[in-house]
Amino acid sequence: MQSSIDQWIDKAGATADQLLRSLRDKAHKWCYFLDNPEVPPDNNQAERSLRLAVTKRKVSGGSCSMERFQHTANLLTVVQTCRRQGRFCY
Repeated sequence: MQSSIDQWIDKAGATADQLLRSLRDKAHKWCYFLDNPEVPPDNNQAERSLRLAVTKRKVSGGSCSMERFQHTANLLTVVQTCRRQGRFCY
């Protein structure tokens, strides 16, 4: 992978060059989960945690104000935290 990035980095345009450099500089993090079994190889938990908020937003049509949005985000954070900790929060 490293040799492929190095091969194309000088031939790419500005945007692609920036992406390739970022990929090259972060390559050591790509397989971090292989050496650290406590780190999951996916972000499914994060996606599941967001599902409640996304569903609520779609059903309700969103928030009418930034203040209302912040209140809703705070409440959903508490609900998801309770769920993750195995507590019941209604």
